[in-house]
Amino acid sequence: MAFDSPLAGEIWSSKYRFRPVDGEGDQTVEATWDRVATALAEAEPAKTRARWRTRFREALEGYRFLPAGRILAGAGTGRSVTLFNCFVMGTVPDDLDGIFQHLREAAVTMQQGGGVGMDFSTVRPSGAPVRGVGAEASGPLSFMDVWDSMCRTIMSAGQRRGAMMGCLRIDHPDIEAFINAKREATRFRNFNLSVLVPDAFMTALDAGADWPLVFNGEVRRTVPAADLWDRLMRATYDAAEPGVIFIDRVNATNNLAHCEVISASNPCGEQMLPPYGACLLGSINLARLVSAPFEAGAAMDEAELGALTRTAVRMLDNVIDISRFPLPAQQAEARAKRRLGLGVTGLADALIFCGARYGEDQAVALTERWLGVIRREAYRASAELAAEKGPFPLYDPIMLEQPNLAGLDPETRELIARHGLRNGCLTSIAPTGTTSLLAGNVSSGIEPVFAFAYKRKVLQPDGSKREEAVEDYALSLWHRLRGPDAPLDSAPGNAFVSAQTLTPEHHLRMQAAAQTQIDSSISKTINCPEDIPFDAFSHVYRQGYRMGCKGLTTYRPNAITGSVLSVEPTPAVSTAPTAPVLTPRPVRLEGATYKVRWPLDEHAVYVTINDSDDEGDGKRRPLEIFVNSKNMAHYAWTLALTRMISAVFRRGGDVSFVAEELKAVFDPGGGAWIEGRYTPSLPAAIGGVIERHLGLAAGDAAADAEIAPAATEATATPVRPSPSACPRCGTPGLVRKEGCDSCLDCGYSRCG
Repeated sequence: MAFDSPLAGEIWSSKYRFRPVDGEGDQTVEATWDRVATALAEAEPAKTRARWRTRFREALEGYRFLPAGRILAGAGTGRSVTLFNCFVMGTVPDDLDGIFQHLREAAVTMQQGGGVGMDFSTVRPSGAPVRGVGAEASGPLSFMDVWDSMCRTIMSAGQRRGAMMGCLRIDHPDIEAFINAKREATRFRNFNLSVLVPDAFMTALDAGADWPLVFNGEVRRTVPAADLWDRLMRATYDAAEPGVIFIDRVNATNNLAHCEVISASNPCGEQMLPPYGACLLGSINLARLVSAPFEAGAAMDEAELGALTRTAVRMLDNVIDISRFPLPAQQAEARAKRRLGLGVTGLADALIFCGARYGEDQAVALTERWLGVIRREAYRASAELAAEKGPFPLYDPIMLEQPNLAGLDPETRELIARHGLRNGCLTSIAPTGTTSLLAGNVSSGIEPVFAFAYKRKVLQPDGSKREEAVEDYALSLWHRLRGPDAPLDSAPGNAFVSAQTLTPEHHLRMQAAAQTQIDSSISKTINCPEDIPFDAFSHVYRQGYRMGCKGLTTYRPNAITGSVLSVEPTPAVSTAPTAPVLTPRPVRLEGATYKVRWPLDEHAVYVTINDSDDEGDGKRRPLEIFVNSKNMAHYAWTLALTRMISAVFRRGGDVSFVAEELKAVFDPGGGAWIEGRYTPSLPAAIGGVIERHLGLAAGDAAADAEIAPAATEATATPVRPSPSACPRCGTPGLVRKEGCDSCLDCGYSRCG
């Protein structure tokens, strides 16, 4: 079938299309569906395999069921990748060897495409004694910096941005530093952060009581609960993080409470998982299941919704058997509990088709009804699978007493009591990001439509961003059915509402309604207006707790964070991309030239950055960069680099990411030690220049030593390492023999 938009075709081609070195691979999206259906049917007995392959293929047709990206991209390719999106790593031990072993496990997991979550509450606080070595602990945040750097390294080596969730309990002695961490715009760029809040804290908050900060049962100090909550809310108000996870509620409502304790979530928050927990995702596209959209009789085809749910459960259950796992512990955990994360996408569009305004009573009722159908049919399908293939190994009849199962209808409970369950958990609601764009830009997850026509910033391989004009699926269908000039306010129920006009209360009502029908959790952002009073903002979280939400994430426009999407100032409907606006270059600019001494090169590299006060506010911003050296081997790549970075500078906005991306570049031939600091490549050294020029590394002694402005004779020549120092390890063990420099200490060798 043809794609609904050029962006959908581009996403399929770049993210989900299989292109082997030899052979044709996927020539069309239908070929992708064929590949995935065939791969998932391999878990079925040979005599029924063809029948199930046909059923699976029918579910994928027309984007009705959207397996998560790892499944679409990896199933049936033979590649050594996992088909699971979500992992929580093992309990982080409070010792150096164990911490770095867990760092390695996280790196391996992300290398295969999995996002990871970690609870750092088990790491002793900053300043605590480290017995046996006479030192003080650096605390969990210092080790999170190591994780962040590792994630950036993995990302620079692969095609996909790494994703991590870092969690810390609100009673950990370092909680205040954790709460404030994202106020630094350059720190923890690869982490989402969440604070684990138990019921006892919310009780102390309501009572105006003090709250103890403890580690290993020892109270380190006590703070007023209200002050700590205010600090958390202020950070979230200003920087959109950390999020909040009501961890006791998560465990109290967990189907698998009889055999696990949860202390962290996956990066987006929809899967609360135990140590080494894994979950795979898939979404039913509600927008494709509404009959007679925009008509008086518009309705969800609930029979088709139920049938599609049952097929989707079987498909995802089969993924558990055919998927690879980064770690044996993850495989053991996944197959012992056979956890699924079946969710939905296109909810907001489906509500528009039915004339229901997001967040209002009719929309809340329809959401509960539709998700209730999915819940019932998912449990029935899992019970029937248990009768056919056996229940999951850790199944216990005590599960029928858990809240998610206790509220099921008697017929479904009887089916479970008779056969057990194939899957320990069945439903969650994930963000559907690029898969919703692939399906014609249906609304994502249970989120409202962000905007009906907008520009999406698409990250390019070189770190720059381009803008892509996108139109919502509901708006596209409205124009096809009613004409391009049909006013939106003439739609039934005046249902064309977006995130730009909804109140936080609308968001809360929808999240709370959905949570009543969902096993695990929900990834959702509660959008708040920029001018929302702080007290009203803080009330959103307390109200969400009272309404039964398991966690909350908000976004309020602020100076620290950016956004992936930007709304058009006028209701444009054209999907034609527009060219970026570049700041014109004035005749005269002021700037600075920096001299970089790279130990592996006899010629210095000169970096010039020129600034402009183009907005007339007295703040200087970089407008262009030049990189020059007498070494002509550098000419081509430095010229390309300067042209690309200058283009990014001239587009304006926050350009700090340029420095960070350059600093993540690793030279396969090895980096160098410069004044006691390891610099992984010459481009990384140039990134350090940009960082210093932007004022992001002010006071950094190492940076000052390795890179000096070349404006005066006194600063033109930085201190250089000893000629006999090894550029890899920095030790004075470098010897020259047989035309090669060799290090006697680390084995480094370079000839020529």
